[in-house]
Amino acid sequence: MTASCYYCGRLRSSVTDPLELLAWSVEREGVSERWLCHVCAKKHVRDIEGKLPAEYW
Repeated sequence: MTASCYYCGRLRSSVTDPLELLAWSVEREGVSERWLCHVCAKKHVRDIEGKLPAEYW
């Protein structure tokens, strides 16, 4: 199964630039994964950081 962006639906397999692949983000809860493409990850970085435990700050 190919990963796709949770917000925009972009397929990870459609990315040809290796640097763009490195900028994708994944959130894991139990056995489920939610991927964010590099564009959506940049747009939602505050939401992502807000979920980090306090010891990271």
